[in-house]
Amino acid sequence: MALIVQKYGGTSMGSPERIREVAKRIAHYHAQGHQLVVVPSAMSGETNRLIGLAKELNPDPHGRELDVIAATGEQVSVGLLALALQTLGLKAKSYTGWQVKILTDSAFTKARILSIDDANIRRDLAEGCVVVVAGFQGIDANGNITTLGRGGSDTTGVAIAAALGADECQIFTDVDGVYTTDPRVVPEARKLTSITFEEMFELASQGSKVLQIRSVEFAGKYKVKLRVLSSFTNFDSDDTGTLITYEEEDNMEQPIISGIAFNRDEAKLTVTGVPDRPGIAFAILGPIAEANIDVDVIIQNTSFDGITDFSFTVHRNDYNKALALLNEKVKPAVNAKGVTGDNKIAKVSLVGIGMRSHAGVAAKMFECLAKENVNIQMISTSEIKTSVVVDEKYMELAVRALHQVFELDKLPS
Repeated sequence: MALIVQKYGGTSMGSPERIREVAKRIAHYHAQGHQLVVVPSAMSGETNRLIGLAKELNPDPHGRELDVIAATGEQVSVGLLALALQTLGLKAKSYTGWQVKILTDSAFTKARILSIDDANIRRDLAEGCVVVVAGFQGIDANGNITTLGRGGSDTTGVAIAAALGADECQIFTDVDGVYTTDPRVVPEARKLTSITFEEMFELASQGSKVLQIRSVEFAGKYKVKLRVLSSFTNFDSDDTGTLITYEEEDNMEQPIISGIAFNRDEAKLTVTGVPDRPGIAFAILGPIAEANIDVDVIIQNTSFDGITDFSFTVHRNDYNKALALLNEKVKPAVNAKGVTGDNKIAKVSLVGIGMRSHAGVAAKMFECLAKENVNIQMISTSEIKTSVVVDEKYMELAVRALHQVFELDKLPS
């Protein structure tokens, strides 16, 4: 018997029929003797609907009230799922985040979990209950309802698994595992049986939509084994999905490259004709940080006669805000020649722990893109990742070519 935390996404909870299927799957695991804590997301599209209602009344709603509204989607889900489980004859009990309680900071709409009181959950598990806990939400020290931001139900599931010392946290979604890249772009993409936290974190941070990045970070920190599974397969299937683990076991797949991530949601900004002096990077990016805009890839060109260009990327949603900020505040403050922008770029990233011990991966990547006549605008690297920024229209071509060159459709030898 194992203690398992299962998280079900919005598509898995998309209708009463889907909720019944989720309940049957949970009952199957319960019948095998497992203790189960289940964390469902809001029904598919519900959070967007609720936020849309709020913005109809106030285009710029206060975060506190927005959290009160958005948290109701998961509250409905836990109640419905508990009822579906009870209909199957199981003991089931639902909890909101504040009933648990999941204590967070007070950063409304993007709160971070501080602690979890697991007493009620453990008591109910000991009594044979399936415990259903609302994802995405918590409560701050002042009693305010908070939400964890997009994908926060994944984080809730992992955090509860960490608090309980669960044997495994299973993330059920509409895909049956982690693939070498998106099969919709590369039909030959192969499902991985296992991957390390480091690789999954890089894939998630570089655009892979399978798991929310904060949940992977949390799992790696607290060494919670994750498994990605599909809720659309038969629940008695022997499909084990993809295991994400901190253990680099001898039998784990350890190819040079594990996967290719890509991200269409980026935009590039360049401040031209900048004086090349100490502190110029802070003078440019300080105001961007103060505006709560995240920066990704950064490049400062070689100085020529004391003048340089400074480029960086931001999320495409922040492009207009960042562009205006650079023109209105940064350009006159640093005496820059100009500001340019491009919101039609994409980032393509190779990820793999094998890159640590294999030279020439970046060169092979650049050679492949050159043969496809794909121009590289920016480059960023880490120990297990190489990313390039390219014109958006060449992104899928780049992904397909790289997948073929690195033979990711083949099982590692």
